[in-house]
This record gives sequence, structure tokens and C-alpha cells, in this order.
Amino acid sequence: MVEVTESLTCLFTAEIEADGEGGYVLSVPKREIEHGAVVAGETYRVAMIDPDGRATGDGDRTRTSRGSNGAARSGGGAGGGGAGRADSGPPVKEGEVRDVTIETLGDKGDGIAKIERGYVVIVPDAELGDEVTVEITSVRENVSFASVLGE
Repeated sequence: MVEVTESLTCLFTAEIEADGEGGYVLSVPKREIEHGAVVAGETYRVAMIDPDGRATGDGDRTRTSRGSNGAARSGGGAGGGGAGRADSGPPVKEGEVRDVTIETLGDKGDGIAKIERGYVVIVPDAELGDEVTVEITSVRENVSFASVLGE
């Protein structure tokens, strides 16, 4: 499973598109800028997680900068697929029951689990390492919330 460091600034799903100049563009959602998670014009380290939840990349480092619209521009690095995947969108639905493992804790103590494609499930009242059965109570594009049904 992917290890998420405490220095994680934000987590979102995005497609990578060729910019026509030999580089690639990763669009940062406007809400990440509005909430102050990232600041336009700053440089960040970006990690890519493939649909199976494994970190990807071959060690190449690229400098990524952002314009005022929040789009990240990359000057090089490994190419690869990703655009046009049929498996986009959240991998869960409200009311769905799942078995998850709490991999880390959020800033406010909520349990955080990851399922397919690195999708995040936030579970209040769960402890690090808990293996719990949860019911998905709310689904968003990049994260869902769940309540514990059993351990």
C-alpha cells in the first residue's frame, strides 16, 4: 500500500495532458487554490499514484510550476498513459459496505484508508491500524466519508 507522508498538502484526481511542447499539464482543481492547500506560482513535489494504488515513476525529477489558473506545467520526466481511462470517478457509492484498513490519521484524528486507485475514505472514530467494516455515507470526487459498522 502507498505510504502517505505527514507533509501531504492535498490529494486530488486529475488527468495528465500533453501540452504540445514536449511537456505535460496537470490541472490543479480550483478548490485547492481557493482553500489555500496550494498557492498559484509556487513549486511543489508531485507524486502520481496509478489506479491500483501504487506510486509510479522511475526516479526522474521534474520541475513543476503553476500559472495563475492553477495548472501545473512539467518540463520533462517519464511519459505514460492515464488519459482516457474508463475507470474514472469514485470507486464507491453511498450506502456501500467495505472492509478497510486505517493507514494513517488525519489532522483532526480521523482514520484514513485508501481503496482502489488510491481513493481516500475518511473514517471518524477509527484508530491507526484498525481493520474495520464501514458504510460509505458521503461520496465526493476525491474522497468519501464512512461510518464504522464493525471491526
